[in-house]
Amino acid sequence: MSDKPTNQRIPRKKPTFENPSSLGKIPPQAIDLEEAVLGALMLEKDALTNVIDILKVESFYKDAHQVIFQAILDLFTDSQPIDLLTVTAQLRRNGTLEVAGGAFYITELTSKVSSAANIEYHARIITEQSIKREMIKIASDIQRDAFEETTDVFELLDKMEQSLFEISEKNIRKNYSDMKSIMREAIAEMEAKKDQKDGLTGVPSGFTALDRVTSGWQKSDLVIIAARPAMGKTAFVLSVLRNAAVDHNKPVAIFSLEMSSVQLVNRLIASEAELDSEKIKKGSLAEHEWAQLVHKTAKLSKAPLFVDDTPALSILELRAKCRKLKAQHDIQMVVVDYLQLMSGDTGKGGSGNREQEIASISRALKKIAKELSIPVIALSQLSRAVETRGGDKRPQLSDLRESGSIEQDADMVMFLYRPEYYGITEDEDHNSTLGVGEVIIAKHRNGSLENVKLRFIGKYTKFTDLDNFGNFPEKPGADLPYGGKFTPASSGASDFDRPNTIKMSSRANDDMDDFMNPNTKPSDF
Repeated sequence: MSDKPTNQRIPRKKPTFENPSSLGKIPPQAIDLEEAVLGALMLEKDALTNVIDILKVESFYKDAHQVIFQAILDLFTDSQPIDLLTVTAQLRRNGTLEVAGGAFYITELTSKVSSAANIEYHARIITEQSIKREMIKIASDIQRDAFEETTDVFELLDKMEQSLFEISEKNIRKNYSDMKSIMREAIAEMEAKKDQKDGLTGVPSGFTALDRVTSGWQKSDLVIIAARPAMGKTAFVLSVLRNAAVDHNKPVAIFSLEMSSVQLVNRLIASEAELDSEKIKKGSLAEHEWAQLVHKTAKLSKAPLFVDDTPALSILELRAKCRKLKAQHDIQMVVVDYLQLMSGDTGKGGSGNREQEIASISRALKKIAKELSIPVIALSQLSRAVETRGGDKRPQLSDLRESGSIEQDADMVMFLYRPEYYGITEDEDHNSTLGVGEVIIAKHRNGSLENVKLRFIGKYTKFTDLDNFGNFPEKPGADLPYGGKFTPASSGASDFDRPNTIKMSSRANDDMDDFMNPNTKPSDF
Protein backbone atom coordinates (compact mmCIF):
# COMPACT_ATOMS: atom_id res chain seq x y z
CA MET A 1 0.00 0.00 0.00
CA SER A 2 1.45 3.38 -1.05
CA ASP A 3 2.29 5.95 1.63
CA LYS A 4 2.10 8.81 -0.87
CA PRO A 5 -0.41 11.46 0.06
CA THR A 6 -3.39 11.86 -2.21
CA ASN A 7 -5.26 15.00 -3.25
CA GLN A 8 -8.59 13.47 -2.39
CA ARG A 9 -10.67 15.78 -0.16
CA ILE A 10 -11.95 14.36 3.05
CA PRO A 11 -15.68 15.15 3.21
CA ARG A 12 -16.55 17.57 5.99
CA LYS A 13 -18.82 16.05 8.54
CA LYS A 14 -22.17 17.81 8.71
CA PRO A 15 -22.98 19.03 12.22
CA THR A 16 -25.74 17.19 13.96
CA PHE A 17 -28.12 18.55 16.56
CA GLU A 18 -29.41 15.93 18.86
CA ASN A 19 -30.66 15.60 22.37
CA PRO A 20 -27.99 15.55 25.07
CA SER A 21 -28.98 11.98 25.89
CA SER A 22 -28.05 10.88 22.34
CA LEU A 23 -24.58 12.33 22.91
CA GLY A 24 -24.08 10.22 25.99
CA LYS A 25 -25.29 12.92 28.38
CA ILE A 26 -28.47 12.77 30.43
CA PRO A 27 -30.37 16.08 30.68
CA PRO A 28 -30.26 17.72 34.13
CA GLN A 29 -32.95 16.16 36.30
CA ALA A 30 -33.86 15.18 39.85
CA ILE A 31 -36.34 12.29 39.52
CA ASP A 32 -36.07 11.23 43.17
CA LEU A 33 -36.85 14.76 44.37
CA GLU A 34 -39.76 15.04 41.93
CA GLU A 35 -41.23 11.86 43.47
CA ALA A 36 -40.64 13.17 47.00
CA VAL A 37 -42.31 16.53 46.25
CA LEU A 38 -45.38 14.98 44.61
CA GLY A 39 -45.70 12.52 47.50
CA ALA A 40 -45.45 15.38 50.04
CA LEU A 41 -48.12 17.38 48.20
CA MET A 42 -50.55 14.47 48.64
CA LEU A 43 -49.64 13.96 52.30
CA GLU A 44 -50.04 17.48 53.71
CA LYS A 45 -52.87 19.76 52.65
CA ASP A 46 -50.94 23.06 53.02
CA ALA A 47 -47.76 21.89 51.27
CA LEU A 48 -48.77 23.28 47.87
CA THR A 49 -48.91 26.89 49.12
CA ASN A 50 -45.16 26.71 49.87
CA VAL A 51 -44.14 25.74 46.34
CA ILE A 52 -46.89 26.96 44.00
CA ASP A 53 -44.87 30.07 43.10
CA ILE A 54 -41.70 28.00 42.55
CA LEU A 55 -42.91 25.01 40.51
CA LYS A 56 -44.62 24.87 37.14
CA VAL A 57 -45.88 21.84 35.23
CA GLU A 58 -42.88 21.98 32.90
CA SER A 59 -40.48 22.07 35.86
CA PHE A 60 -40.89 18.28 36.14
CA TYR A 61 -38.74 16.12 33.89
CA LYS A 62 -40.95 13.00 33.65
CA ASP A 63 -44.18 13.24 31.66
CA ALA A 64 -45.94 11.19 34.35
CA HIS A 65 -44.94 13.73 36.99
CA GLN A 66 -46.14 16.64 34.83
CA VAL A 67 -49.67 15.22 34.51
CA ILE A 68 -49.81 14.43 38.23
CA PHE A 69 -48.81 17.98 39.16
CA GLN A 70 -51.37 19.33 36.68
CA ALA A 71 -54.08 17.29 38.43
CA ILE A 72 -52.95 18.73 41.79
CA LEU A 73 -53.19 22.26 40.35
CA ASP A 74 -56.68 21.52 39.00
CA LEU A 75 -57.82 20.47 42.46
CA PHE A 76 -56.23 23.58 44.00
CA THR A 77 -57.98 25.81 41.44
CA ASP A 78 -61.35 24.24 42.29
CA SER A 79 -60.63 24.58 46.05
CA GLN A 80 -60.76 20.81 46.47
CA PRO A 81 -58.72 18.83 49.02
CA ILE A 82 -55.48 17.29 47.76
CA ASP A 83 -54.69 13.71 48.77
CA LEU A 84 -54.03 10.30 47.27
CA LEU A 85 -57.68 9.58 46.46
CA THR A 86 -58.64 13.02 45.07
CA VAL A 87 -55.55 13.19 42.86
CA THR A 88 -56.27 9.72 41.45
CA ALA A 89 -59.89 10.71 40.77
CA GLN A 90 -58.80 13.96 39.07
CA LEU A 91 -56.34 12.09 36.85
CA ARG A 92 -59.15 9.79 35.85
CA ARG A 93 -61.37 12.78 34.98
CA ASN A 94 -58.53 14.31 32.97
CA GLY A 95 -58.05 11.02 31.11
CA THR A 96 -54.38 10.91 32.10
CA LEU A 97 -54.33 8.22 34.79
CA GLU A 98 -52.56 5.72 32.54
CA VAL A 99 -49.99 8.34 31.48
CA ALA A 100 -49.33 8.97 35.17
CA GLY A 101 -48.49 5.32 35.76
CA GLY A 102 -51.84 4.17 37.15
CA ALA A 103 -53.25 4.19 40.68
CA PHE A 104 -50.45 1.92 41.97
CA TYR A 105 -47.72 4.43 41.00
CA ILE A 106 -49.65 7.29 42.66
CA THR A 107 -49.78 5.22 45.86
CA GLU A 108 -46.05 4.50 45.62
CA LEU A 109 -45.26 8.24 45.53
CA THR A 110 -46.67 8.82 49.01
CA SER A 111 -44.25 6.23 50.38
CA LYS A 112 -41.21 8.14 49.05
CA VAL A 113 -41.37 10.78 51.80
CA SER A 114 -42.58 10.93 55.37
CA SER A 115 -43.32 14.69 55.63
CA ALA A 116 -43.28 17.96 53.70
CA ALA A 117 -40.69 19.60 55.96
CA ASN A 118 -38.12 20.10 53.19
CA ILE A 119 -40.49 20.49 50.24
CA GLU A 120 -39.49 24.08 49.43
CA TYR A 121 -35.79 23.20 49.28
CA HIS A 122 -36.52 20.19 47.08
CA ALA A 123 -38.76 22.29 44.80
CA ARG A 124 -35.97 24.82 44.22
CA ILE A 125 -33.57 22.05 43.14
CA ILE A 126 -36.19 20.75 40.68
CA THR A 127 -36.57 24.28 39.26
CA GLU A 128 -32.82 24.68 38.89
CA GLN A 129 -32.63 21.48 36.86
CA SER A 130 -35.53 22.69 34.72
CA ILE A 131 -33.74 26.00 34.02
CA LYS A 132 -30.64 24.12 32.96
CA ARG A 133 -32.72 22.03 30.51
CA GLU A 134 -34.24 25.20 29.04
CA MET A 135 -30.80 26.73 28.58
CA ILE A 136 -29.54 23.59 26.86
CA LYS A 137 -32.53 23.69 24.48
CA ILE A 138 -31.91 27.37 23.66
CA ALA A 139 -28.23 26.68 23.01
CA SER A 140 -29.14 23.77 20.75
CA ASP A 141 -31.64 25.88 18.79
CA ILE A 142 -29.14 28.73 18.43
CA GLN A 143 -26.46 26.31 17.23
CA ARG A 144 -28.82 24.81 14.66
CA ASP A 145 -29.98 28.22 13.36
CA ALA A 146 -26.42 29.59 13.27
CA PHE A 147 -25.47 26.94 10.70
CA GLU A 148 -28.35 27.95 8.43
CA GLU A 149 -27.19 30.22 5.59
CA THR A 150 -30.51 32.08 5.44
CA THR A 151 -30.50 33.06 9.11
CA ASP A 152 -30.33 36.79 9.89
CA VAL A 153 -27.54 37.04 12.46
CA PHE A 154 -29.06 40.05 14.24
CA GLU A 155 -32.42 38.35 14.56
CA LEU A 156 -30.64 35.29 15.90
CA LEU A 157 -28.74 37.41 18.44
CA ASP A 158 -31.94 39.09 19.56
CA LYS A 159 -33.70 35.73 19.80
CA MET A 160 -30.93 34.40 22.04
CA GLU A 161 -30.98 37.44 24.32
CA GLN A 162 -34.77 37.44 24.51
CA SER A 163 -34.95 33.72 25.26
CA LEU A 164 -32.50 34.04 28.14
CA PHE A 165 -34.35 37.08 29.46
CA GLU A 166 -37.65 35.16 29.36
CA ILE A 167 -36.12 32.33 31.41
CA SER A 168 -35.01 34.86 34.00
CA GLU A 169 -38.40 36.61 34.08
CA LYS A 170 -40.29 33.32 34.27
CA ASN A 171 -38.29 31.73 37.05
CA ILE A 172 -37.04 34.56 39.25
CA ARG A 173 -40.05 35.88 41.14
CA LYS A 174 -40.03 38.53 43.78
CA ASN A 175 -41.37 37.27 47.08
CA TYR A 176 -43.71 39.22 49.34
CA SER A 177 -42.22 41.39 52.08
CA ASP A 178 -43.43 42.08 55.60
CA MET A 179 -44.17 45.62 56.78
CA LYS A 180 -41.05 45.83 58.96
CA SER A 181 -38.66 45.20 56.03
CA ILE A 182 -40.61 47.52 53.72
CA MET A 183 -40.55 50.30 56.32
CA ARG A 184 -36.80 49.84 56.74
CA GLU A 185 -36.33 50.12 52.99
CA ALA A 186 -38.58 53.19 52.74
CA ILE A 187 -36.76 55.01 55.55
CA ALA A 188 -33.37 54.19 54.03
CA GLU A 189 -34.60 55.63 50.73
CA MET A 190 -35.82 58.78 52.46
CA GLU A 191 -32.47 59.19 54.20
CA ALA A 192 -30.68 58.87 50.88
CA LYS A 193 -32.90 61.62 49.44
CA LYS A 194 -32.80 64.01 52.41
CA ASP A 195 -30.14 66.15 50.73
CA GLN A 196 -32.18 66.36 47.52
CA LYS A 197 -34.28 69.45 47.97
CA ASP A 198 -35.68 69.26 44.44
CA GLY A 199 -37.62 66.04 45.14
CA LEU A 200 -36.40 64.33 41.96
CA THR A 201 -36.78 60.55 41.87
CA GLY A 202 -35.95 60.04 38.20
CA VAL A 203 -33.61 61.42 35.54
CA PRO A 204 -33.91 65.25 35.66
CA SER A 205 -35.24 67.04 32.59
CA GLY A 206 -33.43 70.21 33.66
CA PHE A 207 -36.68 72.21 33.50
CA THR A 208 -37.72 73.23 36.98
CA ALA A 209 -41.46 73.52 36.33
CA LEU A 210 -41.60 70.23 34.41
CA ASP A 211 -39.59 68.31 37.02
CA ARG A 212 -41.93 69.65 39.70
CA VAL A 213 -44.81 67.82 37.97
CA THR A 214 -43.01 64.63 36.91
CA SER A 215 -40.22 64.34 39.55
CA GLY A 216 -37.96 63.56 36.58
CA TRP A 217 -38.18 60.87 33.92
CA GLN A 218 -39.08 57.69 35.80
CA LYS A 219 -37.56 54.23 35.41
CA SER A 220 -39.45 51.76 33.18
CA ASP A 221 -41.65 54.55 31.76
CA LEU A 222 -42.39 54.95 28.06
CA VAL A 223 -42.78 58.67 27.36
CA ILE A 224 -44.25 59.83 24.05
CA ILE A 225 -43.48 63.42 23.01
CA ALA A 226 -45.62 64.38 20.04
CA ALA A 227 -46.05 67.55 18.01
CA ARG A 228 -46.63 68.89 14.54
CA PRO A 229 -43.54 69.79 12.46
CA ALA A 230 -41.66 72.99 13.47
CA MET A 231 -42.77 72.84 17.10
CA GLY A 232 -39.24 72.02 18.27
CA LYS A 233 -39.42 68.32 19.19
CA THR A 234 -35.77 67.66 18.47
CA ALA A 235 -34.70 70.90 20.15
CA PHE A 236 -36.67 69.86 23.24
CA VAL A 237 -35.18 66.36 23.59
CA LEU A 238 -31.68 67.64 22.87
CA SER A 239 -32.13 70.15 25.70
CA VAL A 240 -33.35 67.29 27.91
CA LEU A 241 -30.39 65.07 26.98
CA ARG A 242 -27.91 67.89 27.43
CA ASN A 243 -29.30 68.78 30.87
CA ALA A 244 -29.12 65.15 32.03
CA ALA A 245 -25.64 64.44 30.63
CA VAL A 246 -23.86 67.76 31.28
CA ASP A 247 -25.53 69.08 34.44
CA HIS A 248 -26.21 65.75 36.18
CA ASN A 249 -23.61 63.43 34.58
CA LYS A 250 -26.26 60.83 33.63
CA PRO A 251 -25.27 58.56 30.71
CA VAL A 252 -27.95 58.96 28.02
CA ALA A 253 -28.39 57.90 24.40
CA ILE A 254 -30.31 59.14 21.39
CA PHE A 255 -31.18 57.10 18.30
CA SER A 256 -31.73 59.58 15.49
CA LEU A 257 -33.45 58.13 12.44
CA GLU A 258 -34.04 61.53 10.80
CA MET A 259 -30.91 63.62 11.38
CA SER A 260 -27.24 62.67 11.19
CA SER A 261 -25.08 62.63 14.29
CA VAL A 262 -23.15 65.69 13.05
CA GLN A 263 -26.37 67.67 12.54
CA LEU A 264 -27.48 66.81 16.06
CA VAL A 265 -24.13 67.80 17.53
CA ASN A 266 -24.22 71.09 15.60
CA ARG A 267 -27.53 71.84 17.29
CA LEU A 268 -26.06 70.98 20.67
CA ILE A 269 -23.09 73.26 19.99
CA ALA A 270 -25.38 76.14 18.99
CA SER A 271 -27.41 75.63 22.14
CA GLU A 272 -24.44 75.26 24.47
CA ALA A 273 -22.33 78.09 23.04
CA GLU A 274 -25.40 80.29 22.41
CA LEU A 275 -24.31 80.99 18.87
CA ASP A 276 -26.62 81.48 15.92
CA SER A 277 -27.36 78.02 14.47
CA GLU A 278 -27.19 79.46 10.93
CA LYS A 279 -23.64 80.66 11.57
CA ILE A 280 -22.63 77.23 12.83
CA LYS A 281 -24.29 75.59 9.84
CA LYS A 282 -22.26 77.78 7.47
CA GLY A 283 -19.11 77.90 9.60
CA SER A 284 -19.10 81.70 9.38
CA LEU A 285 -17.93 82.45 12.91
CA ALA A 286 -15.85 85.41 13.95
CA GLU A 287 -12.65 84.84 15.91
CA HIS A 288 -14.24 85.73 19.23
CA GLU A 289 -17.15 83.39 18.44
CA TRP A 290 -14.73 80.50 17.86
CA ALA A 291 -13.20 81.22 21.25
CA GLN A 292 -16.68 81.33 22.77
CA LEU A 293 -17.55 77.99 21.12
CA VAL A 294 -14.41 76.24 22.40
CA HIS A 295 -14.82 77.63 25.92
CA LYS A 296 -18.53 76.88 26.35
CA THR A 297 -18.55 73.41 24.77
CA ALA A 298 -15.70 71.98 26.88
CA LYS A 299 -18.16 70.26 29.23
CA LEU A 300 -20.31 69.06 26.34
CA SER A 301 -17.41 67.20 24.75
CA LYS A 302 -16.89 65.23 27.97
CA ALA A 303 -20.59 64.49 28.57
CA PRO A 304 -21.72 60.80 28.65
CA LEU A 305 -24.04 61.32 25.66
CA PHE A 306 -24.16 58.64 22.95
CA VAL A 307 -25.57 59.25 19.45
CA ASP A 308 -26.61 56.55 16.98
CA ASP A 309 -27.84 57.75 13.58
CA THR A 310 -28.50 54.36 11.95
CA PRO A 311 -31.23 54.95 9.32
CA ALA A 312 -34.37 52.79 9.19
CA LEU A 313 -33.47 51.22 12.54
CA SER A 314 -35.46 48.09 13.33
CA ILE A 315 -36.84 47.35 16.77
CA LEU A 316 -34.59 44.27 16.97
CA GLU A 317 -31.46 46.36 16.35
CA LEU A 318 -32.62 49.00 18.82
CA ARG A 319 -33.17 46.44 21.56
CA ALA A 320 -29.72 44.89 21.00
CA LYS A 321 -27.99 48.29 20.96
CA CYS A 322 -29.79 49.46 24.11
CA ARG A 323 -28.76 46.30 25.96
CA LYS A 324 -25.16 46.84 24.87
CA LEU A 325 -25.17 50.50 25.98
CA LYS A 326 -26.69 49.51 29.31
CA ALA A 327 -24.07 46.82 29.88
CA GLN A 328 -21.09 48.94 28.79
CA HIS A 329 -22.07 52.46 29.93
CA ASP A 330 -25.05 51.97 32.29
CA ILE A 331 -27.22 54.41 30.32
CA GLN A 332 -30.01 55.98 32.34
CA MET A 333 -32.27 57.14 29.49
CA VAL A 334 -32.91 56.49 25.79
CA VAL A 335 -34.47 58.84 23.22
CA VAL A 336 -35.81 57.66 19.84
CA ASP A 337 -36.27 60.31 17.12
CA TYR A 338 -38.73 59.41 15.84
CA LEU A 339 -41.12 56.50 16.22
CA GLN A 340 -42.75 56.54 12.77
CA LEU A 341 -39.37 56.16 11.04
CA MET A 342 -38.67 52.82 12.75
CA SER A 343 -39.37 49.47 11.16
CA GLY A 344 -41.11 46.67 13.03
CA ASP A 345 -40.27 43.00 13.38
CA THR A 346 -39.91 41.93 9.74
CA GLY A 347 -39.04 38.43 10.89
CA LYS A 348 -42.71 37.65 11.38
CA GLY A 349 -43.70 38.00 7.76
CA GLY A 350 -44.29 41.75 7.67
CA SER A 351 -47.77 41.21 6.23
CA GLY A 352 -49.56 43.45 8.73
CA ASN A 353 -50.54 47.04 7.99
CA ARG A 354 -48.63 50.11 9.18
CA GLU A 355 -50.92 50.65 12.17
CA GLN A 356 -50.18 47.14 13.44
CA GLU A 357 -46.46 47.72 12.88
CA ILE A 358 -46.50 50.96 14.88
CA ALA A 359 -48.44 49.16 17.62
CA SER A 360 -45.76 46.45 17.80
CA ILE A 361 -43.03 49.11 17.92
CA SER A 362 -44.66 50.98 20.81
CA ARG A 363 -45.11 47.73 22.75
CA ALA A 364 -41.47 46.84 22.12
CA LEU A 365 -40.31 50.27 23.35
CA LYS A 366 -42.26 49.80 26.56
CA LYS A 367 -40.70 46.35 26.92
CA ILE A 368 -37.19 47.84 26.53
CA ALA A 369 -37.96 50.46 29.19
CA LYS A 370 -39.14 47.78 31.60
CA GLU A 371 -36.37 45.29 30.79
CA LEU A 372 -33.54 47.82 31.26
CA SER A 373 -35.34 49.78 34.02
CA ILE A 374 -34.79 53.12 32.27
CA PRO A 375 -37.11 55.78 30.82
CA VAL A 376 -37.53 55.56 27.04
CA ILE A 377 -38.61 58.78 25.32
CA ALA A 378 -39.98 58.38 21.81
CA LEU A 379 -40.84 61.30 19.55
CA SER A 380 -43.95 60.98 17.42
CA GLN A 381 -45.68 62.92 14.67
CA LEU A 382 -49.23 64.17 15.02
CA SER A 383 -51.84 63.85 12.30
CA ARG A 384 -52.82 66.78 10.05
CA ALA A 385 -56.16 66.97 11.87
CA VAL A 386 -54.52 69.55 14.14
CA GLU A 387 -54.08 71.96 11.23
CA THR A 388 -57.68 71.61 9.98
CA ARG A 389 -59.18 72.17 13.42
CA GLY A 390 -60.35 75.65 14.35
CA GLY A 391 -59.55 77.60 17.48
CA ASP A 392 -56.08 77.57 19.03
CA LYS A 393 -55.18 74.21 17.41
CA ARG A 394 -54.01 72.61 20.63
CA PRO A 395 -53.18 68.92 20.07
CA GLN A 396 -55.27 66.14 21.60
CA LEU A 397 -54.68 62.44 22.29
CA SER A 398 -56.84 61.57 19.29
CA ASP A 399 -54.28 63.33 17.06
CA LEU A 400 -51.59 60.69 17.69
CA ARG A 401 -50.68 59.42 14.27
CA GLU A 402 -51.22 55.88 12.91
CA SER A 403 -52.05 53.99 16.09
CA GLY A 404 -54.15 54.36 19.23
CA SER A 405 -51.87 51.79 20.86
CA ILE A 406 -49.22 54.52 21.29
CA GLU A 407 -51.50 56.18 23.81
CA GLN A 408 -52.28 52.82 25.42
CA ASP A 409 -48.64 51.71 25.83
CA ALA A 410 -47.28 55.07 27.00
CA ASP A 411 -46.98 55.93 30.67
CA MET A 412 -46.86 59.59 29.74
CA VAL A 413 -47.92 61.49 26.62
CA MET A 414 -46.69 65.05 26.14
CA PHE A 415 -47.48 67.51 23.37
CA LEU A 416 -45.25 70.43 22.36
CA TYR A 417 -47.22 73.49 21.34
CA ARG A 418 -46.13 77.00 20.34
CA PRO A 419 -49.15 79.29 19.91
CA GLU A 420 -47.15 81.94 18.04
CA TYR A 421 -46.66 79.42 15.20
CA TYR A 422 -50.41 79.74 14.51
CA GLY A 423 -50.34 83.55 14.78
CA ILE A 424 -51.60 83.62 18.37
CA THR A 425 -49.62 86.42 20.04
CA GLU A 426 -51.43 86.57 23.40
CA ASP A 427 -52.91 84.00 25.75
CA GLU A 428 -56.27 84.26 27.50
CA ASP A 429 -54.69 86.40 30.24
CA HIS A 430 -53.29 88.81 27.63
CA ASN A 431 -49.71 87.67 28.26
CA SER A 432 -47.37 87.58 25.29
CA THR A 433 -46.79 84.15 23.75
CA LEU A 434 -43.70 85.36 21.90
CA GLY A 435 -40.94 82.77 22.43
CA VAL A 436 -43.13 80.66 24.70
CA GLY A 437 -43.44 76.90 24.21
CA GLU A 438 -45.91 74.75 26.12
CA VAL A 439 -45.46 71.17 27.26
CA ILE A 440 -48.99 69.77 27.48
CA ILE A 441 -49.09 66.64 29.65
CA ALA A 442 -52.13 64.86 28.19
CA LYS A 443 -51.58 61.49 29.87
CA HIS A 444 -49.71 60.82 33.08
CA ARG A 445 -50.22 57.36 34.53
CA ASN A 446 -48.52 58.24 37.82
CA GLY A 447 -49.20 61.95 38.19
CA SER A 448 -51.23 65.00 37.32
CA LEU A 449 -52.11 66.52 33.95
CA GLU A 450 -50.69 70.01 33.59
CA ASN A 451 -49.44 72.52 31.06
CA VAL A 452 -45.85 73.64 31.62
CA LYS A 453 -44.56 76.80 29.93
CA LEU A 454 -40.95 76.99 28.75
CA ARG A 455 -38.90 79.56 26.86
CA PHE A 456 -38.15 78.53 23.26
CA ILE A 457 -35.08 80.16 21.73
CA GLY A 458 -35.17 79.23 18.07
CA LYS A 459 -31.97 81.11 17.30
CA TYR A 460 -30.06 78.69 19.50
CA THR A 461 -32.40 75.70 18.95
CA LYS A 462 -32.97 75.24 22.67
CA PHE A 463 -35.57 75.30 25.42
CA THR A 464 -34.99 76.78 28.87
CA ASP A 465 -37.03 77.54 31.95
CA LEU A 466 -39.41 80.40 31.27
CA ASP A 467 -37.71 82.59 33.88
CA ASN A 468 -34.12 81.88 32.83
CA PHE A 469 -34.43 83.84 29.63
CA GLY A 470 -37.02 86.31 30.79
CA ASN A 471 -35.36 88.43 33.50
CA PHE A 472 -35.66 91.72 31.64
CA PRO A 473 -34.02 94.93 32.93
CA GLU A 474 -36.24 97.75 34.18
CA LYS A 475 -34.11 100.62 32.92
CA PRO A 476 -35.13 102.13 29.56
CA GLY A 477 -32.52 101.57 26.88
CA ALA A 478 -30.96 98.51 28.56
CA ASP A 479 -30.02 95.56 26.35
CA LEU A 480 -32.55 92.72 26.05
CA PRO A 481 -31.22 89.13 26.29
CA TYR A 482 -31.96 88.37 22.66
CA GLY A 483 -31.16 91.72 21.07
CA GLY A 484 -32.64 95.19 20.97
CA LYS A 485 -33.29 97.74 23.69
CA PHE A 486 -35.86 97.79 26.47
CA THR A 487 -38.50 100.51 25.93
CA PRO A 488 -41.15 101.52 28.49
CA ALA A 489 -44.81 101.27 27.50
CA SER A 490 -46.65 104.40 26.35
CA SER A 491 -48.48 104.60 29.70
CA GLY A 492 -45.21 105.52 31.36
CA ALA A 493 -45.06 102.30 33.39
CA SER A 494 -42.48 99.70 32.48
CA ASP A 495 -43.83 96.63 30.75
CA PHE A 496 -41.51 94.72 33.08
CA ASP A 497 -44.26 95.15 35.68
CA ARG A 498 -46.57 92.93 33.64
CA PRO A 499 -45.50 89.24 33.62
CA ASN A 500 -44.38 87.79 30.27
CA THR A 501 -45.15 91.06 28.46
CA ILE A 502 -42.48 93.32 26.97
CA LYS A 503 -42.38 96.13 24.47
CA MET A 504 -39.38 95.95 22.16
CA SER A 505 -37.81 98.37 19.76
CA SER A 506 -38.22 97.73 16.05
CA ARG A 507 -34.73 96.25 15.94
CA ALA A 508 -35.58 93.74 18.65
CA ASN A 509 -38.78 92.81 16.83
CA ASP A 510 -36.79 92.24 13.65
CA ASP A 511 -34.36 89.99 15.54
CA MET A 512 -37.19 87.98 17.03
CA ASP A 513 -38.90 87.63 13.65
CA ASP A 514 -35.75 85.98 12.28
CA PHE A 515 -36.30 82.89 14.44
CA MET A 516 -39.86 83.15 15.76
CA ASN A 517 -41.71 83.67 12.48
CA PRO A 518 -44.75 81.30 12.20
CA ASN A 519 -43.77 80.66 8.57
CA THR A 520 -40.28 79.49 9.41
CA LYS A 521 -39.42 76.15 7.80
CA PRO A 522 -39.31 73.04 10.03
CA SER A 523 -35.64 72.57 9.21
CA ASP A 524 -34.88 75.90 10.87
CA PHE A 525 -35.83 74.45 14.20
